Amino acid sequence: PAMPASSCRATLAPLAPSPAISILNPMAKSSSQPASILARLPAARSRSRTAPRPAPVPIPSPPHDSYASTALGDVVARSIHAAIARFTLGLSPAALAAASLDWAAHLAIAPGKQMQLIEKARRKAMRLADYAFKRALGVPAPPCIEPLPQDRRFDGPAWGRWPFDLVYQGFLLHQQWWHNATIGVRGVTRQHEQAVSFAARQVLDMMSPANFPATNPELLQRTLATGGVNLLRGARNLAEDWDRALAGRKPAGAEAFAVGRDVACTRGRVVFRNRLIELIRYAPARRRVRPEPVLILPAWIMKYYVLDLSPANSLVRHLVDRGFDVFAVSWVNPGPESRDMGMEDYRRLGAMAAIDAVAAAAPGRRIHGVGYCLGGTLLAIAAASMARDGDRRLRSVTLLAAQTDFTEAGELMLFVDESQLTFLEDLMWEQGFLDARQMAGAFQMLRSNDLVWSRAVRDYLMGDRRPFTDLMAWNADATRMPFRMHAEYLRRLFLGNDLAEGRYRTDGTPVALTDIRVPVFAVGATRDHVAPWQSVHKIHLLADTDITFALAEGGHNAGIVAPPGERGRSHQILTRAAHAPYLDPESWAALAERRAGAWWGSFVDFLAARSGRPVAAPRLGPSPLGDAPGLYVLQE
Repeated sequence: PAMPASSCRATLAPLAPSPAISILNPMAKSSSQPASILARLPAARSRSRTAPRPAPVPIPSPPHDSYASTALGDVVARSIHAAIARFTLGLSPAALAAASLDWAAHLAIAPGKQMQLIEKARRKAMRLADYAFKRALGVPAPPCIEPLPQDRRFDGPAWGRWPFDLVYQGFLLHQQWWHNATIGVRGVTRQHEQAVSFAARQVLDMMSPANFPATNPELLQRTLATGGVNLLRGARNLAEDWDRALAGRKPAGAEAFAVGRDVACTRGRVVFRNRLIELIRYAPARRRVRPEPVLILPAWIMKYYVLDLSPANSLVRHLVDRGFDVFAVSWVNPGPESRDMGMEDYRRLGAMAAIDAVAAAAPGRRIHGVGYCLGGTLLAIAAASMARDGDRRLRSVTLLAAQTDFTEAGELMLFVDESQLTFLEDLMWEQGFLDARQMAGAFQMLRSNDLVWSRAVRDYLMGDRRPFTDLMAWNADATRMPFRMHAEYLRRLFLGNDLAEGRYRTDGTPVALTDIRVPVFAVGATRDHVAPWQSVHKIHLLADTDITFALAEGGHNAGIVAPPGERGRSHQILTRAAHAPYLDPESWAALAERRAGAWWGSFVDFLAARSGRPVAAPRLGPSPLGDAPGLYVLQE
């Protein structure tokens, strides 16, 4: 039945405001307040539609430089750095200034160190005066200071006569005082201390009495005996070397060692080539060879044939003659077009491409990997990456003077800090590469006595030429390194030590040397200033596998190029099982066996013990890629 309208209004009226109370103001105390709010809402909406909106206020953007000026400033700064680097041999003046300021500032506020240096100077002066007084009276007196064992500048008997003995004794005391002054200053960082000591040593080496005719008795004797002809010959040698340097030619005597004729002359075929490497397979010397091939991965900072010099000094030939199937990588000499090739490219197109090619040439056979210097570091990275990914194609890993931990990488660390790397990167950025000749100055300064000043005295004052050797010819055959690769190598390995600390990535995933399970044969050299043997020895801390470590006599190159026939050679060797306790370098040297002869013999024994019975040697037919040594090694 129909309800009266009044009844409807009476029923609905109390219910209408209730939702408004709960939505608009749940805390309202009276029903009339929400009603008044609702009554005002239409008017408010009407005013909001008719009232003009205020104009938007613009928000000021932060000031910024123009992209053109930023790019121009970066180009100008880098170009200036590159120009300076050509005159400083790639060394950063800012880095040296920072080290000098750090040392000078801390020495200035160290009165104890100053008093110590004053006392040392007084005592040295008294020792020298006492020695001079006895010599003036004709009384025999032992030298008040002896040269370091590696310092041969004053070995000749002429230096024992007055007044030259007094001159060189005073120089050595002065040199020792400066060594004391530049080390042990509290508060100076270790790298700055080493840099200042290094700089002081360079200045002192330059001022040595052996470098000047008036204070070098041996030079005076030669000049008197030849009537000055030695100086004429020396001037001629200087002019010839200067002319060759300006023309970009190799030093005098290098012509006697032609690649493919006198060095790098072991017979073989180029069996693989890509834009980074050529892979050489050497002709077997026996009818039967070990089934496991040997792959040699040399450093790309120089030409590959450091391990295939003249036949008497060739590790490649030595292995071939002892029944191994040997492969070797020859690196391309990159130009500006390769500026963006990085370390990962060298791993993929270099180490892994070579392993793939060897595996294809000798299917089903595991590979003995051998890496030298940078090539050894790259081989360690590749081996760890393969172990991580379950790739079991390696039978053993040999690291020749190769570092995997760079915390104690010798005096080369003097040239590795943020300032120095930025400076060097600017030089490489302009060129697209780093020429090995531009690095030669830094390496020579590490041994300036032997490689700079003694050579200058012999060649330009004595007028003699040192007989040129195959190793010297190889050392003069310089290469280049791409900008990106060398920058990554220095930053990620030398500066960051990423490989040893688990941050180095391949294929986007970190690698760990602890994943390597194949046996490792590592070689260090006693006088290696590039990869000190104590640094090479750190592989014991990183790899959880059997490690045979050999310590050879000699330097970075001469210690590795050590044929067994050389007289007087010996080496130490010791094998540590995977789970044996760690031995620090000093403890290792005390326990390791000393064997007569070079380490090559022990290396052959290591490979033979981990290889199968000999099988029929492969027959190498003609290769469309040509014969060894290939094309890349001939690139200038």
